[in-house]
Amino acid sequence: MSKTLRPTSRHATPLPPQWPAPEKDSGGGAAQGGSAAGADRPAKQRDAFFDNAKYLAIVLVALGHAWEPLRDDSRAAAALYITVYTFHMPAFIVISGYFSRSFDASPDRLKRLVTGIAVPYVVFEVAYTFFKRWADDDPTYPISLLDPWYLTWFLAALFIWRLTTPLWKMVRWPLSLAVAIAVLASVSPDIGDDLDLQRVLQFLPFFVLGLRLKPEHFQLVRRKDVRILALPVFAAALVFAYRAAERMNAAWFYRRDSAQELAAPGWAGGVMTLAMFGCSLVLVACFFAWVPGRKLWFTALGAGTLYGYLLHGFLAKGSRFWDWYDAAWVHQPLGEIVVTVIAGTVITLLCTPPVRRMFRFSMEPKMEWAFKRDAAALARDRERAASRH
Repeated sequence: MSKTLRPTSRHATPLPPQWPAPEKDSGGGAAQGGSAAGADRPAKQRDAFFDNAKYLAIVLVALGHAWEPLRDDSRAAAALYITVYTFHMPAFIVISGYFSRSFDASPDRLKRLVTGIAVPYVVFEVAYTFFKRWADDDPTYPISLLDPWYLTWFLAALFIWRLTTPLWKMVRWPLSLAVAIAVLASVSPDIGDDLDLQRVLQFLPFFVLGLRLKPEHFQLVRRKDVRILALPVFAAALVFAYRAAERMNAAWFYRRDSAQELAAPGWAGGVMTLAMFGCSLVLVACFFAWVPGRKLWFTALGAGTLYGYLLHGFLAKGSRFWDWYDAAWVHQPLGEIVVTVIAGTVITLLCTPPVRRMFRFSMEPKMEWAFKRDAAALARDRERAASRH
């Protein structure tokens, strides 16, 4: 897969994530990409549907990473991998866009953008680099904040997408423009790797779509008839993936490269971008159709998906560095089931409150010392002080 296949590359296997600081909306805290990621707001202000969607999506992220080394020996694992990669990141990004609708570049929201996305990006970019130096016996591997490694690309992308939110609110045909940009990116091999701009641009339509969605759109796909229809659609997707697994280059789903970098003619980039956008939308709708809307045992874990996303990356990469998949039993049907269960269990544990409390300093730092207080806040403090006297 050209640069996609380099096992020690910063770009090996994409994926992705919870999301950081959401803007204030019901259901809060999550779409974000990273921190305020679940700024634990009162439960009554959260929408169980979105927390459930985030938790289920992050579980699929972990399963996708667990299945990746099994694809060569298991056509079933390859089919599941392709199917999941078609929609789990688009679903995350759609929700991220939905909860970014109120972003207006005000001081408070810019502060949350820095503490909830930029800071975790820097912290984990550095942490992953040192982890690779140690676990992969590569002591000279460089730290590069411009070249996201493994999972951190999503935070860089979300930072850029959210900053551009006012622009997408202003233009007349935002989704059409975003799709056109994605198509152009897919045929532009000179974009390079800085900040994973290929992904930023090729995944952009899903973020813009989220900005355009309203609560009634989610209600539309959660109707009983849509849920019923989703079953044969998912079944058809799995059958197609099973038949195509041995011939399809999974790198297309990462949206990390242009068509030319995948050894395909330039025109194929535009065709694949449009085709995958359509397929992803259908499966995202099917996924949302089956997300429960009521509060369940895992609902509260939806506020901690950023933690699970970033922390499980150490185990996902470590399993490759330490050759855990070399064991023969892992590649047997029962072994594949065990790997799946372990991945689901680990990602669930990493989203729990104790883990969030332990790592909150790096993913949801307050950093009051780093920001000036705005004039309105100072005036309110003076008024309160005066009223006491």
